[in-house]
Amino acid sequence: MFSRNKVWTGYTFSILLLLTAFTLGVTVGSVQVPLTQMLNIFAGAITGDREALDPMFGSIVLDIRFPRVVLAALVGASLAIAGASFQGLLKNPLADPYTLGVSSGASVGAVATIFLGLTIPGLGSFTLPVISILAALITLVIVLGFARMVEKSMKMETIILTGIIFSSFLGSILSLMIALTGDELRQIINWLLGSVSMRGWEYIRLITPFFVIGALLLFWNARELNAMAFGEERAQHLGVNVQRRKFVVLASGSLLTGAAVAVSGTIGFVGLVVPHMVRMVTGSDHRHVLPLSILNGASLLILCDLVARTIVAPTELPIGVITALIGAPVFGLILIQKRKERRG
Repeated sequence: MFSRNKVWTGYTFSILLLLTAFTLGVTVGSVQVPLTQMLNIFAGAITGDREALDPMFGSIVLDIRFPRVVLAALVGASLAIAGASFQGLLKNPLADPYTLGVSSGASVGAVATIFLGLTIPGLGSFTLPVISILAALITLVIVLGFARMVEKSMKMETIILTGIIFSSFLGSILSLMIALTGDELRQIINWLLGSVSMRGWEYIRLITPFFVIGALLLFWNARELNAMAFGEERAQHLGVNVQRRKFVVLASGSLLTGAAVAVSGTIGFVGLVVPHMVRMVTGSDHRHVLPLSILNGASLLILCDLVARTIVAPTELPIGVITALIGAPVFGLILIQKRKERRG
């Protein structure tokens, strides 16, 4: 058991890390913004006195970097808490939206929306995240259903292999749409590479309601996730409606993943790395794993975005490249560790 002191140390560290990442994300770039200038800009924005501020710094902070950092935080938090919920539900540290194929499904839904120019009456710009979320949920249901058909025990390797198979299949569908597209080619390619660059407040408006709903639903089911970690039969004896709770968790994770993919493209491994690191520090209690995953997922993607736009400046790398460079080795280490535990 992990002590309460370790848990609160985890919260303190996570909050400080997020504040540091936020500050670096806003102040560091091709134009350095002094910390005092940043604080003055935010103070002026709160009081409504933007005219008294330096117009260049004010525009850089409030119109470019601040919305970019906020969007990166929301995307990172969404992917991290979705990964934490999938891992907890499936009792599998390798489960995350990327390895389960959920991100690929969401990508197909989003690209199809862009490719076909779809607009659902009454939803307007929210058509993109809604279709992406539905595609993510359908993909997850198919992946888990196919894995159960292959092997009723649904071992870790079976689920991951099924996710990889469906990711490959969905990737071919994406390639087909890209090959058939015309004027939208550049938009689709840039979107698929994963980025939070120049998205602005409109994309924050698109993801925020889905993030709030998905996160609240998972917080509401944190105790049930703890109960189901001991097995479905024991959870039922404890009074948990297992089937209903499983559906809510899966739907919430797909909601978060679909919305994140819709606004930022495919960004892998955030949902794998962050919950794993959180559990190493604070234990497996989802009442703490979920909020800490949000904090650290936000910090990770802000810092990855900072690296992506500064490491080879003025060229900007896709943020998915940076997360993959971090996540792929961690994925391998977790797999090796699980193999050793089984042999031991």
